[in-house]
Amino acid sequence: MSKSYRVAIVGASGAVGVEMLRVMERRNFPVSSLRLLASPRSSGKTLTFRGESHTIQPLHMNSFEDIDIAIFSAGGAISRDFAPEAVRNGAVVVDNSSAFRMHADVPLVVPEINGTDVKNHKGILANPNCTTAITLLALYPLHRQFGLKRIFASSYQAVSGAGARAIDELRHQTDAVAKHKPILKEIFPHQIAFNVIPHVDAFLDTGYTKEEMKMQNEGRRIMHLPNFKASVTCVRTPVYRAHSIAVSAEFEKPVNLEDARSTLSKAPGLQFLDDGYPMPLDSAGKDDCFAGRLRLDCAMENGLALWICGDQLLKGAALNAIQIAELL
Repeated sequence: MSKSYRVAIVGASGAVGVEMLRVMERRNFPVSSLRLLASPRSSGKTLTFRGESHTIQPLHMNSFEDIDIAIFSAGGAISRDFAPEAVRNGAVVVDNSSAFRMHADVPLVVPEINGTDVKNHKGILANPNCTTAITLLALYPLHRQFGLKRIFASSYQAVSGAGARAIDELRHQTDAVAKHKPILKEIFPHQIAFNVIPHVDAFLDTGYTKEEMKMQNEGRRIMHLPNFKASVTCVRTPVYRAHSIAVSAEFEKPVNLEDARSTLSKAPGLQFLDDGYPMPLDSAGKDDCFAGRLRLDCAMENGLALWICGDQLLKGAALNAIQIAELL
């Protein structure tokens, strides 16, 4: 990359926004100017990038003048209102929300899987759901080898997937339990400390949640696999960082462990642990995702079961968004 870019980060003060700055600095993303944008309550705060302090500015419709790339991580409503305005001002938008993921003319991209889809953009590119991105890094190589039909999965999702305030809630509740103080609940519907909550996102009429259906709906677009089916249960766990997913996958072709191991060991962005298993504690802060506990599924024909971990603030959000921007 010889050219430098004028970059705006929308939602810069949030957990993902802060991570985006770290990723851009670590990967030496070619930034000629940086504009940090957030809600009025974060306006005036400062963040450091490459040793320089940058003041967060309030987001408004004129925020995107003289911007080449605008990276959004401020929620779907903000993206729907402001991303088209950024495009009208000449910027290319990489959006981390769910606002545009299912739009036919917006590429939904995991660079290791469908990076070439970037060239079809019309001003907006979408970053997938964090659990979907992490899971597909392992599933897609196996799909290419054996032909993926469907999965049954359970996700074990860290609180940081719900934002910076959710991290604080787990921390405060843990401290309150230890000191026998009252538990305060603001972000989650139930106590998250020392508990698991099988409820991530809003419930649909089917009984699944929106989060659970993202694996199927987004997976079909990313893998270009329109008949892919996924039955998923998403669970919030008292883990600060990094999601885990238990997957049972059924394939069109007969599977064998030797070929599956070989395929996973060569998968880009994935580290395969043949003699062990990953955990969120070890996956946190790592760019790569991890897979282990690979075995033949005993309950289905042509099935494989495996366990996947990945940092949802990185590959599930900030890192994937910056990788999309790099493809531009």
